[in-house]
Amino acid sequence: MSSAGAEQFNIHEAKTNLSRIIERVERGEEIIISRAGHPVAKVVPLTRDVNRVGRGSLRGRLVLTPDWDSDETNAQIADDFGMAP
Repeated sequence: MSSAGAEQFNIHEAKTNLSRIIERVERGEEIIISRAGHPVAKVVPLTRDVNRVGRGSLRGRLVLTPDWDSDETNAQIADDFGMAP
């Protein structure tokens, strides 16, 4: 676990300052949590891969072929997932 540039907190400090730590992580910082001076966890910001605003947000971007729900296509998908009869 690389801790270069990340601030380190012991578990007691992290519990006491959790709200502040989360605020810093939301701003992009990475925080290391340690037990007895040894790093055990890293708190990092989550990144959203998809920013959908609601139903229909893929309208006009998703193209379905006429056979998208055919028996052949469904059998192929089942086979891909190891669920073929």
